[in-house]
Amino acid sequence: MNGEDPQERPEQIRNIINGLERYNPQAADILEAYLTQQCEEKFTDCASNRALLKLSPAHIPNSYQLNPDRIKDEVITNILVKAMTQFPSAQFDLALHLLLPSHTSAGPNSPSSDLAEAISKLRVLNAQLEGAQYAKFWETLASDDIYADLTADIRGFEETIRVRIAALVGQAFREIQASVLESWLGFRSVDEVKKFVVETCGWTVDDAGVVHVPKNPDNEAKKMEIREDVSIDMFSKVIRRSWEDSA
Repeated sequence: MNGEDPQERPEQIRNIINGLERYNPQAADILEAYLTQQCEEKFTDCASNRALLKLSPAHIPNSYQLNPDRIKDEVITNILVKAMTQFPSAQFDLALHLLLPSHTSAGPNSPSSDLAEAISKLRVLNAQLEGAQYAKFWETLASDDIYADLTADIRGFEETIRVRIAALVGQAFREIQASVLESWLGFRSVDEVKKFVVETCGWTVDDAGVVHVPKNPDNEAKKMEIREDVSIDMFSKVIRRSWEDSA
């Protein structure tokens, strides 16, 4: 997973984000279309999406008067959701910091209280993923229909999150109970877990319900040898100092 420089990035987008066109408001249409492509084709380009946020009305206050037709809250929320799928990383916060404070804090004077509420909910989800509170994440996701609305444009959102959680589990475990993964992966039965880990992850499950993760460089126990080179001169200095202190 490379959300900063994906291989799917076309040359036109590369030229925009690496050249002067990233300051051209007219480039926003191209970047928005590219964001739609990301949502449909299950890849993420965080660098391009940050460039889009810098051109959006949420980042340029005056554009609300100059280009009122460009106020698109769903663009902002889609960018945040796509950034969230890159956990654990700083991508969500990097995107969030490009927004105006008035758009991240709901209140009577907020230009878009609905957007502020949506961002607040996405921050909760992101914090749970970053904190490895996976069971809590799925519980929160199912607790309010607004979450379904916020992630509706992201094709395969839940699958993407599950695959990412599984990848992190594979880095930390060699064996884990399927019942534990049931809550971590947001499934409703152990059978769903078994199907997922076998078909998607290529892992195995024994008759006792234990999921076995193949050995890899991250989950392999490695023996560490710590050597300290101590010379006779070092011992002699210690003995001499001890003798001098006692004298």
